[in-house]
Amino acid sequence: MDRCKLGEIEVSAVCLGTMTFGKDTPQDAAFAQMDRAVAAGITFFDTAEMYPVNPATAATHGHSEEVIGAWLAARGARDRVEIATKISGPNGGHSRGGQGFAPDNIAQAVDDSLRRLRTDVIDLYQLHWPKRGGYAFRQNWTFDPRGSSKARVEDHMDGILAAMKDVVAAGKVRAFGLSNESAWGTMSWLAAAERTGGPRVVAIQNEYGPLCRLYDTDLAELGQKEDVTLLAYSPLAAGLLTGKYAGGAIPPGSRADVDCRHGGKGDLGGRRTDRALAAAAAWGDMARDLGLDPVHAAIAFVRQRPFPVIPIIGATHTDQLDHLIAGLGLRLDAEADKAIDAFHRAHPLPY
Repeated sequence: MDRCKLGEIEVSAVCLGTMTFGKDTPQDAAFAQMDRAVAAGITFFDTAEMYPVNPATAATHGHSEEVIGAWLAARGARDRVEIATKISGPNGGHSRGGQGFAPDNIAQAVDDSLRRLRTDVIDLYQLHWPKRGGYAFRQNWTFDPRGSSKARVEDHMDGILAAMKDVVAAGKVRAFGLSNESAWGTMSWLAAAERTGGPRVVAIQNEYGPLCRLYDTDLAELGQKEDVTLLAYSPLAAGLLTGKYAGGAIPPGSRADVDCRHGGKGDLGGRRTDRALAAAAAWGDMARDLGLDPVHAAIAFVRQRPFPVIPIIGATHTDQLDHLIAGLGLRLDAEADKAIDAFHRAHPLPY
């Protein structure tokens, strides 16, 4: 497994996502996944204080971190892995009553995550959502940037980075990152680091994959020029690219099925649209015409983008992770690149 630098830390070139750990993925299965990941050279794990999700509940809040902490304690593996976690933004309803993060609660949130993770340091600490709002998760269709003045946003950023500077100085956090951010927001955080002497942004965790390519323009240029690595979540579009939802199917135990059973729409966070189902079918046909597995092709596509990027792969069940790991050696050739370009032009932003 290749290694990548995020600022001063080094991580594996593929990250294991853990948002189902402690709920849909019980502890024994989560242990098996982490064991398999490390055996494959995947040493970078991503979690969040609000996980597990689908849905996030007060009863399960923090359980994913606790499962990772239990595994670290059981395996004595802390020096062999890199841990990323996230502090909830204002939509993390069971974190601090939905108030999000502020200069006066960063230190406590870090300590709470450290306790659940059973460690004394977090390798990458990320802001889960911009507190000013954002356009992730289909909010791009109605995005209105007028919510906060520039001066107010900059004052907030300066306060957060002052607090982050303290936890980094205390040795509790090694690097700082963002999630669900914009190009302007990321550049503003970089400028705030210059003003305050706080930690510089080294990573941005945004959705990215063959069906969601919002990152490809301004953010891609920012990442390449400013050495900010994309941690690409949902590269398989929440399972659409596996083909399991073909024809409108909702397989028992799938993410859409679980969402429906909890009173949701089963729309995979707005991803399961008619256009997206058609695009997923076209992706599968394209991959198979090239002699490729559609899942393996999607992860390889993300890994070969012309900007710094690490895909986050996640699985509810261990056999799904095994399938993902089996394709990590794939390299796409010029023929595949040309076919993917044609696919993207035919199926742009299908959700």
